[in-house]
Amino acid sequence: MTLKLTNTLSRRVEEFHPLEPGKVSIYCCGVTVYDLCHLGHARSYIAWDVLRRYLIWSGYAVTFVQNYTDIDDKILGRAAAEGSSMEAVSERNIEAFVADMARLNILPADRMPRATGSLEAIRALIGELEAKGAAYSADGDVYFAVMKHAGYGKLSGRDLEQQQDNAAGRVATEEEARKQHPFDFALWKGAKPGEPSFPSPWGAGRPGWHIECSAMVREELGDTIDIHLGGADLVFPHHENEIAQSEAATGKELARYWLHNGMVNVGGQKMSKSLGNFTTIRALLDSGVSPMTLRLFTLQAHYRKPLDFTAEALEAAASGWKGLNAALGLVATGTPGPPPAGQSSLAPELTPELTAARQRFAAAMDDDLNSSAALAVLFELAKPLRALANRLDRGDADAAAAAAEPELLAQGALLQELAGVLGLQHEAVSPTPSSAADGAGGLSDAEIRAQIEARQAAKAARDFASADRIREALNQQGIELIDKPGGVTEWLRV
Repeated sequence: MTLKLTNTLSRRVEEFHPLEPGKVSIYCCGVTVYDLCHLGHARSYIAWDVLRRYLIWSGYAVTFVQNYTDIDDKILGRAAAEGSSMEAVSERNIEAFVADMARLNILPADRMPRATGSLEAIRALIGELEAKGAAYSADGDVYFAVMKHAGYGKLSGRDLEQQQDNAAGRVATEEEARKQHPFDFALWKGAKPGEPSFPSPWGAGRPGWHIECSAMVREELGDTIDIHLGGADLVFPHHENEIAQSEAATGKELARYWLHNGMVNVGGQKMSKSLGNFTTIRALLDSGVSPMTLRLFTLQAHYRKPLDFTAEALEAAASGWKGLNAALGLVATGTPGPPPAGQSSLAPELTPELTAARQRFAAAMDDDLNSSAALAVLFELAKPLRALANRLDRGDADAAAAAAEPELLAQGALLQELAGVLGLQHEAVSPTPSSAADGAGGLSDAEIRAQIEARQAAKAARDFASADRIREALNQQGIELIDKPGGVTEWLRV
């Protein structure tokens, strides 16, 4: 089979054919480094890590570029709140990002450019757009003229005229009054008092978010790339604007395939800080959820579908991973003792049954990265290995000899190979959340539940200040609350 992917640009499943045979260029929109990464980031970067691993396993030479957005209003806001600097906030969160991705066994990108390191390329691209009449300056700002790009809206399916009609009668802000069209967007923002800024032909300021990615794509990979990745929330305006800028400047297609992953929901609601159902990767893993459990949890759903995060779903993933991890552990530790006399220590060629299993795995992944079906193959391969691992744990005298059987060795090797394509690796210890208080002076479960009930009572009385104080007090003691629909509150030790 040929790999098929759902292309957001064409709105259909297409066969994947790279620009250059045997090579694949990929750009993935990275994080804005103002805070720790959350579960939405985990879902996205695990999905794209699997795409990359599968392409490599399929024989492609892959160049994977992922950026850091280290110039942004949110970063400046965080720095101001902390009395810190944009650089300090960015560096701290870049370091945390690297650590979190490593825990999830996500391969580091081949290159990770930063917006602050690409200013020359950004200014050059804005200058080209201005020279072509696709951009204009106004009072120190530079805007992209959306009406100058005939294809604007092709990714998201938005109609500019319809949007303008919907906006009719709205009172324009000071910034909108400077624009030639209400949906023109900033390429360069003039400096504001007290904010860090950089020199440019249009005056001191900083780049807009969208132009940063366009410049970094071109600087790192060229005018046209094979695959552009991101979350579904980036389709509009970010990716739509990227296409408009890049294609207006170069006259060439920016990316041939656009892939977008679905969002993470908590109890049926989109995860967000405003709803109080926001959880960071670090908090979840530090609470005792194993990295591979989280990885398995995300891969059980198709990357394009919404992922509903619930305690029940996470527990089911933990149970599934326990069995798979036991089977992988048997392979990782190797056969106990030498193989029986006359047998090679090397696994034989795959049997027809194992060859068929490998083919089913590839067929699942070729089907728009159907990781759920691919996992089913792994669980099938793991069954006899898991059973054997249980026998060894019980001290079964015959289990050691069975573990050295050539066919079982081959099955274990294939399981390890295919698990690696999904980024799943044996964990020596699979920690589970403790129900007791952590250390001397820690809150007990009963004390935590009492505080949650007090907070719910305060909210019922509309005493939101007290409810917020209880949440913050628990947070200071390492307890993170997760509010769900129906007034239910779950908690994690972080």
